[in-house]
Amino acid sequence: MSDPAPSRSPAAGAWLLAGVLGTAVNLRAAVTSVGALLPEIQAALSMTAFQAGLLTSLPVVAFGVIALTANAVARRLGVTRALVVATVAIAVGLVLRVVVPTVTWLLATGLVVLAAIAVGNVLLPVVVRTWFPLRVGPVTGWYAIAISVATALPAALAVPVAAALGGWRPGLAIWAVPAALALVPWIVITRRGHVPQPPAPRTDEGPTGATVHRRLQAWALAVYFGIQALEAYVAMGWLPSILRDAGVPAGQAGTLLGVTMLVGGPVALLVPRLAGRSEDQRVYVLGLAALSLVGYLGLLLAPATLPLLWAVLLGLGLGAFPLALLLLGVRAATPEGTAALSSLAQGVGYLIAATGPVTIGLLRDASGGWTLPLLVLLGLLVPKVLAGLIAGAPGHVDVVGSGPGLGSRGRRVIADPGSPPTP
Repeated sequence: MSDPAPSRSPAAGAWLLAGVLGTAVNLRAAVTSVGALLPEIQAALSMTAFQAGLLTSLPVVAFGVIALTANAVARRLGVTRALVVATVAIAVGLVLRVVVPTVTWLLATGLVVLAAIAVGNVLLPVVVRTWFPLRVGPVTGWYAIAISVATALPAALAVPVAAALGGWRPGLAIWAVPAALALVPWIVITRRGHVPQPPAPRTDEGPTGATVHRRLQAWALAVYFGIQALEAYVAMGWLPSILRDAGVPAGQAGTLLGVTMLVGGPVALLVPRLAGRSEDQRVYVLGLAALSLVGYLGLLLAPATLPLLWAVLLGLGLGAFPLALLLLGVRAATPEGTAALSSLAQGVGYLIAATGPVTIGLLRDASGGWTLPLLVLLGLLVPKVLAGLIAGAPGHVDVVGSGPGLGSRGRRVIADPGSPPTP
């Protein structure tokens, strides 16, 4: 990026980075800890299969719906205040959702937590774009790996932690502690005034959000984000079943899912750092899709022959997630444009992803095997690559006359010098 980084001391930069990473750590724990303890929750609350399914499918739907409104929340409160409110809501909601023994309360308080997480999902790329304009790639990599760790760790620790604390209620509530700790850097940031905020945008074409929503590249990024998220949720939900039905032992199948998720850690760190060095990310779109292609073909043609290799390749292919996060930060020329793009891409994207696990399950039941579902996943690579090539081309969605093939030249969104910053 060519715009200058905000002027600040090294200490201020460290607190800002701590705020970003602290928030990122809390964007998945509330979801994966529930999945690990679902049998205990079902038994304790006498949940029906429908209620359990609703509890597990609610996150991705909520991420999509709330993401579409998160930008409006940020405009009203300011980005920093919105993130502080979201972090408080996560911490309080994680405690409240286990204090009343009813399914309705669990779902209602869980929805509050998920709404707060959705706000964090949308606004973190905005914070990175605003506070670290010269380091979008590396910082995106760090917070992507924080999300990856926060996805895997609660899933692995939820059961033993619940056993050690005396039940599923404290086992879920304990994840409010990281959320409470994440408030510390935000308190320091706001007290010391380390809050670089952009003024309100204006263009000859209207508000930045309207400009972004009219750009093909923005919608392409939404499709790319959605399909890669769909693949991730399908892998988390169905990969062990695919391997077990092929003859892989149950314990090994579960371990291989862990391998797929763990491979995403270093990928999340490296892909944004490398891809962020260029204005053109299309080669990374193609490379990651090729890894997924070989992984799916392996599962289709010889699932039990080299299952570790297929698991690793699928994990590498899921590097499309940190790449999508990077694109949210670099495909807009202004923080306001980043906010509009992030809201659109994640809102539409997560709604696309919500259809994945259910559809794959229905195809499995209808066909009696995994051939048709895997062929569908292979087919989805085509629109994913096409959308990724458009989204990964140089250009900015909030620059008039800019787009794929046109570089970053064009007329920028102009900040209104009369608009005060929003703390």
